[in-house]
Amino acid sequence: MILAAGLGTRLRPLTDRTPKPLLPIAGRPMIDYTLAWVAAAGIRQVMINLHHMGERIRQAVGAERFGLEISYSEEPVILGTGGGLKRVERFFADGPFLVVNADVLTAVDPNAVVRAHFETRPLATLVVRRDPQVATYGAIGIDRDGRIRRFLGRGPQAPAPTEEVMFTGIHVVDPRVLADLPAAGTFSPITDAYITIVERGTPLMGYLTDAPWIDIGTPERYRQAEQWVADGVIQPPAGLPSR
Repeated sequence: MILAAGLGTRLRPLTDRTPKPLLPIAGRPMIDYTLAWVAAAGIRQVMINLHHMGERIRQAVGAERFGLEISYSEEPVILGTGGGLKRVERFFADGPFLVVNADVLTAVDPNAVVRAHFETRPLATLVVRRDPQVATYGAIGIDRDGRIRRFLGRGPQAPAPTEEVMFTGIHVVDPRVLADLPAAGTFSPITDAYITIVERGTPLMGYLTDAPWIDIGTPERYRQAEQWVADGVIQPPAGLPSR
């Protein structure tokens, strides 16, 4: 699932006329980087949720791109991450699925993330990283084995010391997580499911990475993302997307 329903308010006025996933980075729409990254994991079916200028995104991306079969979920009222997932719950009934924000650029190996999830089979595997501003993003406490012991300050006392890291917005999710979400409404799996899972002692895992990662939420980070592509820190999608 690629989350593309956001308003992009912090990037205004750029997003007044162009939805954030279509803003160009080195001449390619931002969402192309995400789609190519997902395709590199061998995934072939993708759901994209839409709200702000959603029809523009649908027209630009189409029903097939980078070898991906693409479906869409229109949200007349923006539902948040959890609400967006719950709305298309049946799409993910067959097994674990990958969730990523459309405004994330990263060099994390998606295959390694998926393999790590299937090795331990937790309810979810969250890609996490060290960051000097971890408290700003919301701290997650992981132990030496990568198990998440504290989530945004909540959870039972860990049996061993934990390290505070931040969540990158990339996660592999077991469909059983969706059962912990409300049937309808606007909500986030972080506050409505993951905290509950951690508090009851069911394993959630963190995949710790030091690979380049950036969320393009501000003009400063937008400029940094373009510079990273120019410098080769982030590779642009290879070739042209098939249509």
